[in-house]
Amino acid sequence: LEERIGNQLDSLKVKWEFEPDKIPYIGKPHTYTPDFKIGSIYIETKGRFLAKDRAKHLLVREQHPELDIRFVFTNPNQKLYKGAKTTYADWCIKHGFNYSRSRIPESWILEMCRD
Repeated sequence: LEERIGNQLDSLKVKWEFEPDKIPYIGKPHTYTPDFKIGSIYIETKGRFLAKDRAKHLLVREQHPELDIRFVFTNPNQKLYKGAKTTYADWCIKHGFNYSRSRIPESWILEMCRD
């Protein structure tokens, strides 16, 4: 998924960085490295969205509310765990994260290129 997103950005001639920053937060591990940075927006690509990933992102959001972190999931309709009613998309909506399926939406790219 990361490679596909990088190829998408390259084909659109969008300037981007891969894992450019380490964002500290309290908890383990002590830094979070987002996959992509375009302007001031971070893009996190996820095939699987484990409980530890969700906990980390809630800590980062709580400790760095100024950051705009968005998710691109392979399948946002995937359930959080076997038997769950909640999907990755539901989790993002509940916690105020923007998300997309498989690609960065054109609207995000236009927004990112204005920064």
